[in-house]
Amino acid sequence: MAYVLNRADLEPLLLGGCFFGSGGGGTVVSARSLVSHFEKGAYYPADHVRVVTVDEATEGESVMVAYMGAPEAIDSAAYPIGPVMAVENVQKRLASQGRKLAYVVPPESGALGFTVACLVAAKLGLAVVDGDGAGRAVPSLPMLTFAARHVDPRPAFLVSQDGLAVELDVTPRKGEGGDRQHQEDVSVIVEQMMRPIVAAPEFNEFGGLAMWVMAPQTLHHAVPITGTLSRALDFGRALMAGDLRRAEDVVAYLQHRCHVRALPLFDAGVIASAKVDTTGGFDLGTVVIRAAQAHGNDVPTATVLYQNESLLAWSSRSAQPLCMAPDSIAYFFDVGPDGQGQAVASNGDLLNPDGSLNPAFKDRPVTVLGLAANAHLRVPNGLILDSFMAQVATLGYRGPYVPVEALTSSKGGV
Repeated sequence: MAYVLNRADLEPLLLGGCFFGSGGGGTVVSARSLVSHFEKGAYYPADHVRVVTVDEATEGESVMVAYMGAPEAIDSAAYPIGPVMAVENVQKRLASQGRKLAYVVPPESGALGFTVACLVAAKLGLAVVDGDGAGRAVPSLPMLTFAARHVDPRPAFLVSQDGLAVELDVTPRKGEGGDRQHQEDVSVIVEQMMRPIVAAPEFNEFGGLAMWVMAPQTLHHAVPITGTLSRALDFGRALMAGDLRRAEDVVAYLQHRCHVRALPLFDAGVIASAKVDTTGGFDLGTVVIRAAQAHGNDVPTATVLYQNESLLAWSSRSAQPLCMAPDSIAYFFDVGPDGQGQAVASNGDLLNPDGSLNPAFKDRPVTVLGLAANAHLRVPNGLILDSFMAQVATLGYRGPYVPVEALTSSKGGV
């Protein structure tokens, strides 16, 4: 059922989005920066936005909108200028063809993915669809259901914060829209073309992306992972209400309220180190969590490797990974009895701009959770799973995909 989001709703939404983003999907810092400027006035004509289900999005066409680039770079944005202008380009193209744009679709679950979709919709008088392309955040376009469901990516606009617009058009080999294989190939090609553009000085490592225009029937087919914006909003509200203070609270909540299986991968730890290198529109880094209490000379550690999003986690006590994408890897920091302390964080939130560990998370008990991916991300030999495994291979794991529940079961816990 459709409902309205006000500015006060965006804080719980971005917190919940952050948790489900597998360490990526934009930082809480960047999402809060955008929200802090969200008020009715010179830029925004309204301070609220309507959210509709996929089934309710029947009054026009939809387009996916997102920021693309390095989360650390996006932290500087005050207004979603690039994404707004990218969608405006789509609006003009559709209008010239006698078509109407009525909805925007978040690309993924994440603090920035949901926030940007809501703010773009508020700016342009559109509604937001309650669903996304993965149910988690992803580092590349072929990992989204829009690509896997063969949605025509044309038109596709990438716009910088300064208004530099680039349209990417890959001509089909067969017919006006191309065959199914063409659509899969194009999502890979567009990704490969966009990353160097985003990395150019004129883009400063990020830009607004609008692509995958969908009529109502196409939207229904292309977004099988639904209700994710509402899921993030409800999780954030529970967090802010003090209902989720420990990792065990989160595991129970996810099972009973979200029907998501969450497994503790490493608990009773603290962040030992974190490092990042920003290049080519990606934040590439590692986070090391060590046990809070040593057992003799043995201090167990877990290492999370990420490319914007967390993709792989290892334990110092096992030759097998703890978790691998497309399953999600989430941090949950215990909340003190006074209710103080941010419980969720992306990889980008863990570090200060100078590369030092953010003191807000220093020495705080943290649990690393593995969240079982939606079944649409686990289809054997599918574009999404194959794309994730190709990315995981670049981080040092060359084996087959093993679901997190199977990995945890084989170890009996960490």
